[in-house]
Amino acid sequence: MRSGLILKKMGMTRIFDNSGNSFPVTVLKLEENQVVKVLDRNKNGYFAIQVGTGKVKTKNIGKAIRGHFAKSNVEPKKILKEFRVDEDMLVEEGKIFSINHFSVGQKIDVSGVSHGKGFSGGMKRHNFAGLEATHGVSISHRSHGSTGNSQDPGRVWKGKKMAGQYGNVNKTIQNLIVLQINDVDDLLYVKGSVPGPKNGYLTVRDAIKSTLPESALKPAGLKNNEKSEINISNQKEIFQDEDASIKTENVEVKNEQSNDQKVTGKTITSGDESSNSEITDTYKNTINKEV
Repeated sequence: MRSGLILKKMGMTRIFDNSGNSFPVTVLKLEENQVVKVLDRNKNGYFAIQVGTGKVKTKNIGKAIRGHFAKSNVEPKKILKEFRVDEDMLVEEGKIFSINHFSVGQKIDVSGVSHGKGFSGGMKRHNFAGLEATHGVSISHRSHGSTGNSQDPGRVWKGKKMAGQYGNVNKTIQNLIVLQINDVDDLLYVKGSVPGPKNGYLTVRDAIKSTLPESALKPAGLKNNEKSEINISNQKEIFQDEDASIKTENVEVKNEQSNDQKVTGKTITSGDESSNSEITDTYKNTINKEV
């Protein structure tokens, strides 16, 4: 059994196959799912992986949970979920899951908290038929009817279906089919509807009543986040070196241009003075000859 993921419900749409058939799908988005803790049988009694997702400010969490994340050298997460796994499906702490953890055509189980609909009657909550819609019934057309016997047992049995709070409970939809995967935007297109509101978080894992496809990645589909971080730092250093070299070259060019301007300015002024002196001498000689 592999680990599951925590996905965000983005809404519903539809997609078409090659024959033009339309299928209603729910779009689930994978935000950064990171392994926060690994539970071992020797220490905890079972094998499990604790996965966290969602951003949260450090000031908004307590010291105990802050230390829990610091122990694994992981940034604080908004939501934590624990998934039971087999021993050979354990993943190291700090690893980040990829959307390719699931594959197209695979069946999955989606769990979440259903929409809360408040206090509802028996017909809406339990699909009761209601009483007759005739003149013989007044005011109680949508009532649930009798709730039990009179003197014996003299009470309403526990678990009796009656009016009450409807929704806002944990629901699991089994054997949903993955129709499409967008690994660029980390989107999962699942056939049918899933519980929960828009922008709500859902737990998605391999279907327990279906066999895992051979194309599934084991122990899990992970992102190679370490390599990307190294590349980013190298790019920053390269850009910084290039900027520094460009700046020094610009300074040298500016200095050379300023020196050239100074030198040419001196030659021009000196040339002008000599030419002016020659003109004045010739003018004086011509005047003396005429006199």
